[in-house]
Amino acid sequence: MDRTRAAEHHAPTAGPMMSPRVRDQVAAIIERATASRRKVLELILEDPQRVLDETFEHLAQRAGSSVPTVMRTCRDLGYAGLREFKLALAQDLAVRGSPLNRRVRITDDVRQVIDKISRGAAAVVHGVQAQLSPEAVQAAADALVKAGRVDCYGVGITSNFMAMDLHARLFRLGVLSNTYLDPHVQLISASTIDRRGVVMAITHVGGMPSLLEAVDVARSRGATVIALTQGGSPLARMADILLAIEVAPDPVMPVGPEAYLAHLTVLEILTVLVAQRLGDKAARRLAHIQHMLATRGVDMHPHHVLREAHADARKSRRR
Repeated sequence: MDRTRAAEHHAPTAGPMMSPRVRDQVAAIIERATASRRKVLELILEDPQRVLDETFEHLAQRAGSSVPTVMRTCRDLGYAGLREFKLALAQDLAVRGSPLNRRVRITDDVRQVIDKISRGAAAVVHGVQAQLSPEAVQAAADALVKAGRVDCYGVGITSNFMAMDLHARLFRLGVLSNTYLDPHVQLISASTIDRRGVVMAITHVGGMPSLLEAVDVARSRGATVIALTQGGSPLARMADILLAIEVAPDPVMPVGPEAYLAHLTVLEILTVLVAQRLGDKAARRLAHIQHMLATRGVDMHPHHVLREAHADARKSRRR
């Protein structure tokens, strides 16, 4: 049996699922691979989308091997590392996707679109659990609670939203926080912070020069830098506390919506840990905010001002 036919024997359904490049690379080495590496290759052929979505720890577990074995398998396929292999796999899978989502085909119906995007989102959120270091999250929560000031930096639309969201969460908990999105203002922030301060830098890519410059200045001032970014990025190497999250590369968008979901999950975890450390003080503050919004703000049920306005409008129509 030749190598191509052997690969098809191991995974007869692989053809419709991805373009020939990765499949042919697997076929070229699968027969001479060791048993442990062959199992990894078979899983790639069997369900490449799942391999792309899951962490390499999960893939190694399913293959009954180890992450170093998965890494060596990627190198056997001709890739320098895990990230390069996932990028190639994502590009292959995107060939048959739509211009808006790498999972969805142009011909998919509504139910298929809902199913594929929902399953993808669930896989990304689940992947956070396997990647996030408990020690790093604990250190980050402790640093935020003890900080005299927390300055949140973002880069780009998605990360800017994340920075603003974290600032709003900390503000509600009673932590003195700010959010700075403009590179010039980030540099001013960094130049005025001190060793009691914390800079929370959020970016999926982790390589924007202006952000790295501001982080470098903040470090020179003695501030603690927490980075929410992918491991191995320039920002990750500068961080005092690294919240490392890898998301499969998205060939459709520079930063896909899955990175947003992963980062938002991390921020929710971090917020809960901060609230736990603040204890009753935070609980009382949140209860007070909720009461004020329910009785005086736009979250009132019913909203008396709007109800009266509707009543006045009805009276006008009768006249």
